[in-house]
Amino acid sequence: MFAFVNSIFEEKEFLTKIENSYNIFKGERPPFRQRSSCPKKGKNLKGENIMENIKIALCQLNFTVGDILGNTEKIIKAIEYGEKEKCNFICFPELAITGYPPEDLLLKEKFIEDNLKSLEKIKENVKNSVVIVGFVNRANNKIYNSAGVIDKGEIIGIYNKKILPNYGVFDEKRYFEEGKEDGFFEINGIKFGVTICEDIWHKGGPYKKQIEKGAKYIFVLNASPYHYKKIKERKKIIKEICLKYDVFLFYTNLVGGQDELVFDGQSLVVNNKGEIIKKGKLFEEEILIFSLKDKPIEIKEINECEEIYKGLVCGLRDYVYKNNFKKVVVGLSGGIDSALTATIAVDALGKENVIGVFMPSRFSSIQSYLDAKKLAENLGIEFKVISIEKIFNSYLETLKEIFKDRPFDITEENIQARIRGNILMALSNKFGYLVLTTGNKSEMSVGYATLYGDMAGGFAVIKDLYKTMVYKIAKWRNSISSVIPENIFIKEPTAELRENQRDTDTLPPYEILDQILKEYIENDKSCEEIIDMGFDREIVKKIIKMVDKNEYKRRQAPPGIKITPKAFGKDRRMPITNKYLKWNI
Repeated sequence: MFAFVNSIFEEKEFLTKIENSYNIFKGERPPFRQRSSCPKKGKNLKGENIMENIKIALCQLNFTVGDILGNTEKIIKAIEYGEKEKCNFICFPELAITGYPPEDLLLKEKFIEDNLKSLEKIKENVKNSVVIVGFVNRANNKIYNSAGVIDKGEIIGIYNKKILPNYGVFDEKRYFEEGKEDGFFEINGIKFGVTICEDIWHKGGPYKKQIEKGAKYIFVLNASPYHYKKIKERKKIIKEICLKYDVFLFYTNLVGGQDELVFDGQSLVVNNKGEIIKKGKLFEEEILIFSLKDKPIEIKEINECEEIYKGLVCGLRDYVYKNNFKKVVVGLSGGIDSALTATIAVDALGKENVIGVFMPSRFSSIQSYLDAKKLAENLGIEFKVISIEKIFNSYLETLKEIFKDRPFDITEENIQARIRGNILMALSNKFGYLVLTTGNKSEMSVGYATLYGDMAGGFAVIKDLYKTMVYKIAKWRNSISSVIPENIFIKEPTAELRENQRDTDTLPPYEILDQILKEYIENDKSCEEIIDMGFDREIVKKIIKMVDKNEYKRRQAPPGIKITPKAFGKDRRMPITNKYLKWNI
């Protein structure tokens, strides 16, 4: 397996060398010569399909946003490896040099300059191959999401992305201009097209003109964020293009986590019969090397729970390490959410880097303690017990005169949750741990969580998982090794913030709640449309009101990994001040 060097260039030496060797960055970049209809001189293989004798490398790598030096070194090492393997073409993901998505870093002039200097550094290291790499291009005081085509150390052309996504998590029109180039190239008699991600999701996209000009091979640079079912959609579109236009398509996808997003990799090579001849690993770095003589492979469909779980592990690992944390702390309640969160953390970071804390009060059951302790033992993590009872009593005594004879209510419940949040954050401050919150999408949707309490933390691992999915994924993980105690699966969910409390005191059963939430949040169905699907009118009205009135909480929640087609935050952006609800029900 290809091993990457993790060291970073000495920045001063690197930038000085680039500035001296190619000092064109004081103004606009000169236009690059693009080869199109004029093939470069070279030996053609008479009587044979030239491309069948060509080796190609698709570099499915994990890049970090803003780490231009580190990303550049990784690209160069991959090129060295590809050339050692005698690859004729080496392709990288979308915006490989800058990482994706760079967001408002793109508004910084120096960021653009450094990215362009790195492209020149990469060019110098291309000796015997054609390299296609994603970067930020600049021309006429505008910037583009681009692919540079480098042939044996010379930049022969640039393709600027034409179709800029501006929906869901995408915001590319905020930064980039639409490209005008056709993206058609011909080198050594090989006619190929270069496109970028969204370009192939539209019928009649840029690839169609490339094919009309004679391209038989389409390279696609991608940073395609994961959500479940996305992989199937992607395969379907690629196969349709290959079959309809009689072309081969080389799909290179980014892998790794970036804040809320996680990229699944699974780069694809599909032939003109719509058959997959090479496929990248799921949520793992890999360099795929192949030739078009390779025979089609059988693809075993992965279990949806396994796919999601690996995405959560990858997203958490990258968030922790890319932000320079080493250990995480999780509040263990003895419930399913904290159990799954801790298990994911162990699989992502190792048991030595996860600390579990049980924080009982007068309402905590002995069974919750035993379940939390057993989970910690099964996972092999450090387990601490810190009672909140004395602190809780202190709060009650301090507020006694102010509260007077008012009855125990949600106020006292939230005080307990906030004490626990304070304790976890104190451990974070003292020892440098990252606090992982344990709330799920069902709870976040209806506001069944305490602001500055169980919502307090740095990263929300299962934030985009509905409660029913939490159970499914936890059961799948237990089928690998039984680490989550069985009692956690069978006991009724409870926050244990008052006597005999159950989630169903406030919410309908999660099987019903989650269906309503999916229709309202992901499918944008109205109240009446959901009722017409057979759900109880009063329950639907109650749930929709809860969702809309708790937008202010979600705005203050920590980031978490996007798993569903429409996650809170980048995907779903609703106003906090919102009077439409009154007219909608």
